[in-house]
Amino acid sequence: MERLGGLDAMFLSCETPTMHMHVCGLLILDTATMGPGDPFDRITAMLEARLPGIAPMRHRLSTVPLNLGRPYWSDDPDLRVDRHLRRIVLDPPGDDRQLAELAGEFCSTQLRRDRPLWEMLLVEGLPDKRVALLVKMHHATVDGVTGANLMGQLFDLSPEGPPDEPHDAVAPLRPPNPFELLGRTFLDRLRAPADVVKLVPETIGRIGGAVWRAARGGGSERIAVPFTAPRTSFNASVSGRRSVAFVDVSLEEVKAVKQAVGATVNDVLTALVSSALRRYLTELGELPDRPLIAVEPVSVHGQAGAQHGTTQVSVMFTTLATHVADPLERLRSSVAADTQAKEFHEQLGADMLLQWTEHLWLNAFSLGAHLYSRFHGADHHPVVHNLILSNVPGPPIPLYFAGARLVGIYPLGPVMDGAGLNVTVLSQEDRVGFGIVACSTLVPDAWRIADAIPDALHEMAKAVRTADSA
Repeated sequence: MERLGGLDAMFLSCETPTMHMHVCGLLILDTATMGPGDPFDRITAMLEARLPGIAPMRHRLSTVPLNLGRPYWSDDPDLRVDRHLRRIVLDPPGDDRQLAELAGEFCSTQLRRDRPLWEMLLVEGLPDKRVALLVKMHHATVDGVTGANLMGQLFDLSPEGPPDEPHDAVAPLRPPNPFELLGRTFLDRLRAPADVVKLVPETIGRIGGAVWRAARGGGSERIAVPFTAPRTSFNASVSGRRSVAFVDVSLEEVKAVKQAVGATVNDVLTALVSSALRRYLTELGELPDRPLIAVEPVSVHGQAGAQHGTTQVSVMFTTLATHVADPLERLRSSVAADTQAKEFHEQLGADMLLQWTEHLWLNAFSLGAHLYSRFHGADHHPVVHNLILSNVPGPPIPLYFAGARLVGIYPLGPVMDGAGLNVTVLSQEDRVGFGIVACSTLVPDAWRIADAIPDALHEMAKAVRTADSA
């Protein structure tokens, strides 16, 4: 058996009936390269062959009695693909809007905890020999880095795949004994006070030092501070229902803009999201005169010292230039804000969040999360941040899933009370996919945000060309 990391356990504990802590993905697959046979059967056969080598897809939770400590992973004795993979056929015409509506329903249901925490839905009925695959995994089992590793185990570089290359099985994890779980938890609790005593002054020192250096350094953009975000219509307590939209843009066009102003790809993508949200809020008549604040997950794999667990991320707060009218100035403001946010985050240290989650009292944390959600706590204090914004670099090469070529990929992240919007971006080959998930009560039509993103890129590219010719 293998114990969950502190952040993994936190994602499980803070899940409520309205705040789901799973991550989803929408894959568009071209079956023209798949060869003969039913796509569902081919995908089933591929998964059956590879599951023994993919730990997150074969392990289920074993909880400590009375939930006194972090759970453990152990092998599922009844692991079967048919318990996790289903199929559905869309009614004609099988367009993107229908697919997004189905994806919203898929994102709205929680994973069962009596089996490995993943689920797939094959969607047929799309035009041009295409199918879609909706994938759902709990955040306790996957983050950006481990998700990329998982793609490496499920995808191939050619339609044929490696037929003669066996996939190594992961070491089996035996089911735990309840008394053993209690004994290990008791020993952990004995060590915890000494660790916390060391952690408190270290945390105070890091935060104080980072704030002092930021204040002395100045900068063109103010530092994004939690609880100072302006309130918008999507900053409230969330329901359990989700709305979804997706769109992609040309990676070449994004790179052309970045090169013209000396930015990074992430800077341009952040500016595009800022532009789309500016238009969306303007149309609603609620554009704030202050910038929105986004929280960005940051991978700290390889930087977290002795910390363990599947999910190893920190968070970075950054301002979005939604208050800037000129598209070129909006981009420059995004560059400055991202630079300052990264410097501040580095000064805080990569592992501070992970260290604190190692010492959570899960019962108390879970009770607090449920009470906060039930009594709509997010509606009664200043907004912590407006949305979650994540950018995940993807593979620049063609990939194949059970022989079908991947022609579109859109990540769909979680939303939370007080921040009912998530925009996650992932590049693949020559395009960049934006996956937009929102609480459907707060953002009934996520397509209004998605449709604004390509327009924002064209507007920004035009502004860059105009500035160059001036």
